[in-house]
Amino acid sequence: MEKLGFGPEAAAALNPRLVYGRMTGWGQSGPLSQRAGHDLNYAALSGVIAAIGDPSLPPPPPLNLVADFGGGAMFLAFGLLAAMLEAQRSGQGQVVDAAMVDGSALLMSLMHSLYAADAWSLERSANLLDGGTPFYACYATLDDKYLVVCPLEPQFYAALLDRLGLKDDPAFARQYDKSTWPAMRARLTTIFAARPRADWETLFEGSDACVTPVLNMAEAPAHAHNAARKNFVDVEGITQSAPAPRFSRSAAPPPSPVLVTPASAEKILARWQTKA
Repeated sequence: MEKLGFGPEAAAALNPRLVYGRMTGWGQSGPLSQRAGHDLNYAALSGVIAAIGDPSLPPPPPLNLVADFGGGAMFLAFGLLAAMLEAQRSGQGQVVDAAMVDGSALLMSLMHSLYAADAWSLERSANLLDGGTPFYACYATLDDKYLVVCPLEPQFYAALLDRLGLKDDPAFARQYDKSTWPAMRARLTTIFAARPRADWETLFEGSDACVTPVLNMAEAPAHAHNAARKNFVDVEGITQSAPAPRFSRSAAPPPSPVLVTPASAEKILARWQTKA
């Protein structure tokens, strides 16, 4: 932006209250600040990638949600809003340096805290929230689909056992006894593999067992809860995610079309009071 004459100093000279957002992968300083990169690079360097996946395989790319959107875009939006509020009090703008690697590292705050307390192992799939427990995991069903089973709290775990008819089974009596987890996981694997996913959805309807189907992108819009929440909208024949969060008084405008046509381009540019 400095090369174009639109850097933060030039902008501040025009309006000292201006808040100037800069979102990059590595940030405005540091030895990698001028290096190229992508979401996976930033998530890897921040410690995220090494914490997920099957320990017998290379760590899997978690889509580009962690660094690009979670660690970058959302922290930039949050930072801009915070800086704008501060500018109302101080009368001064500032630069918001939103680095994807910074945000990714911050998203790992809980895991760092657990690790410092000797409550998190560096081994993948060996912890409470990374699939290490049999009651926070994915299970295959008879029709080669999947369920997530996540009853971490005792009352939700009890609901799971009740629906599965395992309430009085001694093998499941000690939820947090790690010595029982391998046998528990093996039993649950066999149980869930015996019936198709739809059967399990019916069985757990109305339950607090924290069991939900793993839906793909084609299936998710049709789910009753997503439909009721209107989590997906049709924009010129294309299904897109609806804006979030929801506001009680002022509704967000619908998302822009994925495929930009002359007509949709006019609508997009009109939002910026610009003519094509």
